[in-house]
Amino acid sequence: MLPETASTPAAAEPLDADPTALLARLIAIDSVNPDLVPGGAGETVIADFCGQWLAARGFEVHSLERRPGRPSLVAIARGTGGGRSLMLNGHLDTVSLADYDGDPLDPQIRDGRMYGRGTFDMKGGIAAMMVAAARATARGPLRGDVLLACVADEEHGSSGTEEVLESFTADAAIVTEPSHLEVTLAHKGFVWFDVRIDGRAAHGSRPDLGIDAIAKAGHFLVALEKLGRRLAQGPAHPLLGTGTVHASVIHGGEEASTYPAHCRVTLERRTVPGESPDSVERELTAVLDHLTATVPDFHYDLTRGLHREPFEADPEAPVVRTLTHHAEQALGHPPVVRAEPFWTDCALLDRAGIPCLLFGVDGEGAHADTEYVDLASLDRLTDILTATLTDFCS
Repeated sequence: MLPETASTPAAAEPLDADPTALLARLIAIDSVNPDLVPGGAGETVIADFCGQWLAARGFEVHSLERRPGRPSLVAIARGTGGGRSLMLNGHLDTVSLADYDGDPLDPQIRDGRMYGRGTFDMKGGIAAMMVAAARATARGPLRGDVLLACVADEEHGSSGTEEVLESFTADAAIVTEPSHLEVTLAHKGFVWFDVRIDGRAAHGSRPDLGIDAIAKAGHFLVALEKLGRRLAQGPAHPLLGTGTVHASVIHGGEEASTYPAHCRVTLERRTVPGESPDSVERELTAVLDHLTATVPDFHYDLTRGLHREPFEADPEAPVVRTLTHHAEQALGHPPVVRAEPFWTDCALLDRAGIPCLLFGVDGEGAHADTEYVDLASLDRLTDILTATLTDFCS
């Protein structure tokens, strides 16, 4: 439980704070992920701020900090009983400030937009879910629990959501990553692999002794490109299309006058529902075994690295139907249903047995040198989340 501090700025705010004012406060707090940027501020200050803000509004606040300096928090408005619980999930960390055009921690409003690092990805979603939860419970508890998970480290390893899910669950969840007010029901996963191609070191004047590992790796790169074309022509997921593959990093050789003994290729395979790390490894092994059989002196070692599952929501799940209804009411038309090519914490929630979807603000500039959120969409998101919480948890 975070301490309640009467003298904090959060405690001094009016309890009916609006999402734009709250977002400006969040943007001014440096929360760069130190796993991405050595020396980054991390989530301590922003987690403390959010915890104090929510505690001042009657939430029970739990701090989780298995990794020192990388806290996540879960704030709960307990229900009276008999209702469904709903978790809103968003990440506190941001990417680097270094290449931002202007002062990334000075929120500026121009032409209905707020600019600053994290406005779009995703402190706008954090502000909306905090205000929505406060509004939905302002007149007293709902029947079901309302949970806010403000998590660390989504931009790198998602250790925050993983830690939260070890101790907390809910009947459903909404991840408030930016989605342009479109209902996101699927996203791709990924698997990383290292492929080491072995040659034989020798002096550059002795081709009779040396085997050029880099040249052998060239055969693999051509085969990898062909695999990518086959994937693009194969069966497609209705929202996500097909899986993809690309070479990401290559290392090989020591100096100009030596045949390279090894060449290492790191690759990424983006996956869609129905594909798994095991199925992808079998696919790559078949490619590499074919090269072993057809390319003289081709030898390899394949190592699987980090992998994350793809995600697909049930469009008939109660949380999807409830949010879609209130989005249609607010927007005046049925919301667009979409999928994302990138990975999100939705997959972790789904794996934990929590039906979920992704829904967030409009804007642009995630990880870019200029970033903004459309403030009208921030207000609409807050209204939609408020109505969804009230309906789902009643």
